[in-house]
Amino acid sequence: MSKRYKQLIEKIDTTKSYTVAEASETIKDLKSAKFDETVEVALNLNVDPRHADQMVRGAIVLPHGTGKTVRVAVFAKGAKADEAKAAGADIVGTDDLVAQIKEGVFNFDVVVAAPDCMGLVGQIGRILGPKGLMPNPKTGTVTPDVATAVKNVKGGQVAFRVDKKGNIHAGIGKVSFDAQKIAENLHSFVKAINKQKPASAKGRYIKNGALSLTMSPALKLDITELADLK
Repeated sequence: MSKRYKQLIEKIDTTKSYTVAEASETIKDLKSAKFDETVEVALNLNVDPRHADQMVRGAIVLPHGTGKTVRVAVFAKGAKADEAKAAGADIVGTDDLVAQIKEGVFNFDVVVAAPDCMGLVGQIGRILGPKGLMPNPKTGTVTPDVATAVKNVKGGQVAFRVDKKGNIHAGIGKVSFDAQKIAENLHSFVKAINKQKPASAKGRYIKNGALSLTMSPALKLDITELADLK
């Protein structure tokens, strides 16, 4: 364990469960890197994603954005392509975009697709899927309203998906945000997770929660408070 990390751990109470307000204040004291670290939330859910009815997946537009510049590629043609460009899409294409991706060029962070282009996208599903870039209706990235999708992604939309062990990770802001903005983003994110609670999930839904920075130890979150965020 590095000296820097030990000094950070001394700033937190490892036996305590922090409220959202407390964690949002304390996390700002844990900044140690020279860059603007990302505020990251990790939740462990009481679900078994091997069962389709317990898959937790969706997207939320955070009230204060993520603080990250997101590059968006859009599969669209005709008027939809024009709408995507007007909304601020970084790349808009069809066959040319497929060719670019097949060549291994990924100068984008999120992919949006109009429904009539999903046949094209299917050709590169094996490339996009493992990178977490495959458009999906549940995250709002397959939609006839490509302009709104682009604006949402650019404006701070965070997509989430539970992994095989029931964990969800997401960046919900930057350490340069004030504590209130961090808290409001965290509230919104947890509410979105709670709304996705599967009907078949039994017992306590959020088992554990933690807030951290890119280079910091984690603050344990009060899961009773998280469960009440509706």
